[in-house]
Amino acid sequence: MKFSGTNVLVTGSSRGIGAEIAKTLAGFGLKVWINYRSGAAQADAVKDAIESEGGDAAVIGFDVSDEVAFIDAIKLIKESDGGLSYLVNNAGITNDKLALRMKVEDFTSVINANLTSCFIGCREAMKIMRKSKFGSIVNISSIIGETGNAGQVNYAASKGGVIAMTKSFALEAATSGIRYNSITPGFISTEMTEVLPQEVKDVINVKIPMNRMGEAREIAEATAFLLSDHSSYITGETLKVNGGMNMA
Repeated sequence: MKFSGTNVLVTGSSRGIGAEIAKTLAGFGLKVWINYRSGAAQADAVKDAIESEGGDAAVIGFDVSDEVAFIDAIKLIKESDGGLSYLVNNAGITNDKLALRMKVEDFTSVINANLTSCFIGCREAMKIMRKSKFGSIVNISSIIGETGNAGQVNYAASKGGVIAMTKSFALEAATSGIRYNSITPGFISTEMTEVLPQEVKDVINVKIPMNRMGEAREIAEATAFLLSDHSSYITGETLKVNGGMNMA
């Protein structure tokens, strides 16, 4: 794929889908900033893996829900590289409970980590990218943000908010040459799903028309496409990567 930009910040990229996105983008020649909140060793391992393949990477630790820390991180990247070409807002958490048992703090903690952090990143990226009239942002949402899910009122609200917010940012930034898109992964094979009993995986797979969970690589490649020059006329869109689970 072709990229006119030079660097990218991927939040929550010390493991799982984020790590795969970081490695994939580094493979296309971008300098990747690997963000983590608590997994320093894992982030270093991703950096080492990228550099062992001849790529360029740097590790930057901060909590994405901390506005000051996020702003400082963007400033550090600008000072180091002269700007920021791409951003992938991937960091997020879950805190599942039935709605009747969910406390306000259970709700707001997920909103802050998944939605507010994404807002901060989108806003700060726009500030720096509009000066060069170039940039692309991909926000990783979820199929749950489209369909809802029992026990995940907070998560569904946060990820649904990401989809709507992405469209609004796209409208505001289009004349500045900045694109915003989102991806809604379905069930993806990661460390979290690997520990599920096989019978649970079988039940999940039956619900997926392609009869399998997705691979982190498939989310990473979709992300790369939406960031790249090959999607230069796409903005405000939501790309479903879910094996056919939700075609609406």
